[in-house]
Amino acid sequence: MAEKSKSWTKALFVGLWTALNFCRKLFFNIVFLVIIIGIIAVASREESVPQVTPGSALMLTLNGALVIQKTAVDPVSEFLQEAFDEEPDNPEVLVRDVVKVLENAKADKRIKAVVLNLQGLQGGGLDKLRTVAQAIDEFKTSGKPVLAVGDYYTQAQYYLAAHADKVYLNPIGGVSIDGYANYGMYVKRALEKLKVNMHIFRVGTFKSAVEPYIREDMSDAAKEMNERWLNQYWEQYKADVAAARGVDINNFDESLEVMLENFEQAGGNSAQYAIQKGWVDEVKTREEVRQEIIALVGEDDNNRAGFKLTTYRNYNRVINPPVPMIAHQGDKVAVVVAKGTIMDGEQRAGNIGGNSTAEILRQARLDDEVKAVVLQVDSPGGSASASEIIRQEVLNLRSAGKPVVVSMNTYAASGGYWISASADKIFASPSTITGSIGVFAALATFEDAADYLGVDTDGVATTEMAGFSTLRGIDPVYKQLIQRSIENKYSEFLTLVASERGMDVSAVDDIAQGRVWIGTDALQIGLVDELGTLDDAVTAAAGLAGVDDYDTVYISRKLSEKELFWKEFFGQAVIYALKLNLIDNNSMLTGLMRETMAQVDLISSLNDPQNIYTLCVSCRVMENH
Repeated sequence: MAEKSKSWTKALFVGLWTALNFCRKLFFNIVFLVIIIGIIAVASREESVPQVTPGSALMLTLNGALVIQKTAVDPVSEFLQEAFDEEPDNPEVLVRDVVKVLENAKADKRIKAVVLNLQGLQGGGLDKLRTVAQAIDEFKTSGKPVLAVGDYYTQAQYYLAAHADKVYLNPIGGVSIDGYANYGMYVKRALEKLKVNMHIFRVGTFKSAVEPYIREDMSDAAKEMNERWLNQYWEQYKADVAAARGVDINNFDESLEVMLENFEQAGGNSAQYAIQKGWVDEVKTREEVRQEIIALVGEDDNNRAGFKLTTYRNYNRVINPPVPMIAHQGDKVAVVVAKGTIMDGEQRAGNIGGNSTAEILRQARLDDEVKAVVLQVDSPGGSASASEIIRQEVLNLRSAGKPVVVSMNTYAASGGYWISASADKIFASPSTITGSIGVFAALATFEDAADYLGVDTDGVATTEMAGFSTLRGIDPVYKQLIQRSIENKYSEFLTLVASERGMDVSAVDDIAQGRVWIGTDALQIGLVDELGTLDDAVTAAAGLAGVDDYDTVYISRKLSEKELFWKEFFGQAVIYALKLNLIDNNSMLTGLMRETMAQVDLISSLNDPQNIYTLCVSCRVMENH
C-alpha cells in the first residue's frame, strides 16, 4: 500500500511538472512569436526617410484628443502600432507638436498651404484649441492659405476650422454647435439595491464630487456653480468663433424652436443650414475639394490624395529628428508637466504621482543650469497627501533661489490648485477651470450586503480602533474622527491659499467651499495673477530668474530599469497577444455599464494613504470638448 501511495504521489508531481513546463514553453513561444511578427512587419515595410514634398500642402490630420502630455502606453502596444502603422485605441495629439509644426511650416518654402483634416479630432479643452488656433492664425500671416475640409464638424473641430481661410463642407454633412452641458450619473439608488453603504465626509457647500453617491440628482448649489462657469465657457467659445468667422456673436441657435425655424428655412438640409449661418464657405464633394487643392499645389499621382502633400506625421518627424541636436550649454527654464489625477507614489505619464512628480521637480532643483521652473498644470486634483508632497518641492525650488511659475491649462482645480498655490506667479487661460477649494473622503462598507448573503464577521481586537473592516460598518465615533480630520485638512487648505495669495482666511473661505471658478473670474477674485499662455509663463519665469539668454527644456520622469528592459524587449508581449474582444464595446448596454462602473470606480481608484481627497469631478466635463 505504501508503494502505491508513493507511486501516486510521484505521478502527481510528474504531471504537475509536465503541465508547468508546458505553460512555461507556451509563454515564451507566444512572446517570441509576437516579437518575430513585429520584426517581420517592420522589415517588410519600405524604409523611407521622412521628407517634405516641395510645393506641397501640409495635411494637418489631427486624430485624437489634444493633450499637453501623452499618456504612457505599454512598450509592445507602441511597437506594434508603429510596426503596422496603426492608431492607438485612445489617440492623443501633443499640442506643442502641432504648434511647432505650424511654426516651421510658416517659414518653410516647401510648404505652400495647410489643409486642416479634423475628422478625428476629439477635443481636449478650450485652452488647447485656442493655442492651436493661435498657431494657425500666426501661420496665415505668411500669406499661405489654410483650408478646412470635412464631411462633418463637431463643436471642437469647428473651433479650429473657423480659423481657416476657407471652410469646405460635404453636401451630406453638417456642423454641430450645441453648447456645453454637465450631466452626471447618480448611483445612490443602484448602491442601495446592491446594499452598499457610502459614508461621505466633506467640507464645502459646493464640493459636489461625492453627490453621485448620496443623491439622485444635482444639488441646487452645484447647479448654481456649474451653470455660471459653463455659461462663461460657452460665451468664450462663441466670441472666439464669431471673431474668427467675422459673424455676429448671436449667430448661434440656443433653443430647439429657433433652430427648427432656421432649419426649415434651409429646407431641412444640414449643409445648407451651415451655409445659411455663415459657418462654412462652400459645400463641395470630396472630389471637388480635391480638385481645388490640385489647382493650388499641383497634381501628384504618387499618393492616394492625388495632390502634392506632406503629412503632419512625416513633417513632425522631419523637424524632430531621431538624433537630437547637441543640447544648449547654458541657462535653462525647465517646464514640468503635471497632467491627470493626482495619485500617491510613482505614476506614469497621464497621472500625477506624488513621488514621481516631486522627483522631477527635485531634479530641476539640483540642475545648476536650470534657473527657473514652469509647472504646467492640467489636473482636477486627487490625493491631498500627494498634492502636499509636490507643493513642498515647489517650496524647495523657491528656497534654492529658483522661481516657480504655474501655467494652468484646461483645469487646475482642488489638488491642482493646491500644487499651484505656492508658486511665485500663476497664469491661467481665460477658460481654465480652477478653484474647487474643498476636501472630502468617501468610504464604502458592505455590512448589509454581507448580511443579505449570509456572511458574518466576528473576532477580537486590542483597541476599538483596530480591526476595521468594510464588512462591519463604521462606528459613529469613528465617523466623527474622520469628519474632524477632513475639517482640519480644509482649514489647512484655506490657510495655505490665504498665506500664499496674501488674503484673509475668511476671504478665502468665501470663495472656497468647493466652488469652481473659470479663469476670468479667478483673476478677479485673486486666485491667479494673470491670464496668459505657456509662453507667457516661461517669459515671466525667465524674468524672475533674471536671465535673458536661455533655452526652454521639458523635464520628464525617467524610466525605471524594469521599464527600460521591457521597452527594449518590446515588453508585455503575452498580454498583448492574449487580448480578446469578447463583447461589443459599442453596444448601448455595454456603454451604460462602463459609465456606471467608471463612476463607482472613481473613488476606489484613488490611493491617498489617509483617504482624503481634493478632487473636482465636474471639471472633467471639459475633457472631450
